[in-house]
Amino acid sequence: MITVRKGDITREDTEAIVNAANTGLKGGGGVDGAIHRAAGPGVMDECRRIGRCPTGEAVITGSGRLRAKKIIHTVGPIWRGGGQHEPELLQSAYRNSFKLARENGIRSISFPAISTGVYGYPKKEAAGIAVRVGYEFEKDFDEIRFICFSDEDLKIYQEILNNR
Repeated sequence: MITVRKGDITREDTEAIVNAANTGLKGGGGVDGAIHRAAGPGVMDECRRIGRCPTGEAVITGSGRLRAKKIIHTVGPIWRGGGQHEPELLQSAYRNSFKLARENGIRSISFPAISTGVYGYPKKEAAGIAVRVGYEFEKDFDEIRFICFSDEDLKIYQEILNNR
């Protein structure tokens, strides 16, 4: 089942949440900073041990103080106009997150809108990719949630889901 809701991803109770990370796994602004602040320093320690995560790839850590059991950190592309393989890299970020969750026996997962904040990916295009990839993996999960921070994002995801 694929669902969408407005909320704070750090409060989700799915088995895993996905973090829109940077390649250095160093924490940052937006959802990445919020997740690290809510999870506590143990997650950052795990990220330091892992070291790096290339764009389009994903790694997994514990969840510290969060309700979720695991955090999957994935790196989406920085939008540079669409000619630098951004759609393929964003698809890879979602696919690799799903694959890593599946490999770790995770049955419920929550995603933020990857790459649409400071990385500047156009929201409608990014949401379309997220939902398409979500449907590819729907049979492997009890629930896939897309958590939207803003009303604008929520409306975009609802529109895409309603038009499937």
